[in-house]
Amino acid sequence: MVRLVPMEQAHFEAYLKEAIPSYADDQVRAGNWHVSNTVERAKEAYTALLPDGLASEKQHLFSVLDGESGAQVGMIWFMVNEQAARPTAFVCDLLIQEPYRRKGYGTETMEALEGKVRELRLERIALHVFAHNAPARALYAKMGYQATNIQMAKELDA
Repeated sequence: MVRLVPMEQAHFEAYLKEAIPSYADDQVRAGNWHVSNTVERAKEAYTALLPDGLASEKQHLFSVLDGESGAQVGMIWFMVNEQAARPTAFVCDLLIQEPYRRKGYGTETMEALEGKVRELRLERIALHVFAHNAPARALYAKMGYQATNIQMAKELDA
């Protein structure tokens, strides 16, 4: 079983170093952003949500630790969205490190998240997943998440 522990500054800095360019790449791959200036746009998006880093209001960042070994296997970040129809935790990011993928850590992390969300008396968990991220989509579907909005696009011949 995994444990979620508040993220420490060193892990936060390492996370941002990887997450910002990865988010930029995902936006390009999804066709949302043009390839130019994407890292800067991604950095702006993260800064808007995390203006005070780990101390940012209504943001909850956790390191995911293996319950037995204590190894850091990933991270999860959610924010409290009080503007939603019901008090909602919105998952901003879930990352399981490559060596630990497809070993149940994603499922256990999402189950542990439910406990944290219940502690905050929130009634719902929402998230966004890029359509090209089939493993994440499969995880969320397996865990009972359902689509609430679907964006679609069609590429046209030049």
